[in-house]
Amino acid sequence: MDKDYLQVKGRIFDIQKYSVHDGPGIRTIVFLKGCPLRCKWCCNPESQSYKIQTMMVNGEEKIMGRDVTVEEVMEDVMRDVAHYRRSGGGITLSGGECLAQPEFASALLQAAKAYGITTAVETTSFADFSMIEDKILPFVDTYMMDIKHMNSAKHQLFTGQPNEKILANAKKIAMFKGENLIIRTPVVPTFNDTPEEILEISQFARSLPGVKQHHLLPYHRLGSDKYEGLERDYLMSHIEPPTQEKMEELLAVAKTTGLHVQIGG
Repeated sequence: MDKDYLQVKGRIFDIQKYSVHDGPGIRTIVFLKGCPLRCKWCCNPESQSYKIQTMMVNGEEKIMGRDVTVEEVMEDVMRDVAHYRRSGGGITLSGGECLAQPEFASALLQAAKAYGITTAVETTSFADFSMIEDKILPFVDTYMMDIKHMNSAKHQLFTGQPNEKILANAKKIAMFKGENLIIRTPVVPTFNDTPEEILEISQFARSLPGVKQHHLLPYHRLGSDKYEGLERDYLMSHIEPPTQEKMEELLAVAKTTGLHVQIGG
């Protein structure tokens, strides 16, 4: 592989090993810095700003964010190649929003393909489709895309951005990825946890060409302590996670669309 290609630089804040919930098989997740959304429930608030930050963790300062090359990331990722080969796993790009660093994300995906491991992204797809088509879609095997709400005003109230671009991109991405496009919905009380809201999202997912899966991801409070470490207020502190009974109710409603629907990734 061209050495210049491997020297493309980007900014990450974490690499997690041995995930089984972020794409097929055993995966290494690379978390990229920066996100255009500001979801009130975000469990990785240190990911939102592209800037390198200091966060208090267990009473000690921790630097959140570091600049790395594709080569450095792949050296770490490929230490577990035996697990990928055995399980059909590979690398997953997450964030933040991995599409916020398109050159770096594209170079990572291309490197992974060159090394013979599977690729996946977790994304809101709040980005220009021309970039997604050119830099991401040719190099990704599994495309996991959030559809958080069908109502743009409510979407903007809870995430800071409208949803028209996201919904339009979903239709276009489905034309390329079909059954390899997985729609995911974080189920957040007071935001989108009514049967009507979940059914509307699942019906939209069902309308996308080739799409067969819709994953419902229950809201949790993991990461809420990070806000204090960043000297920020956690705006969802009054919200309780959905009960298992509630999730089962929403699961049953979503399944009426004929999609494969599951709780969790």
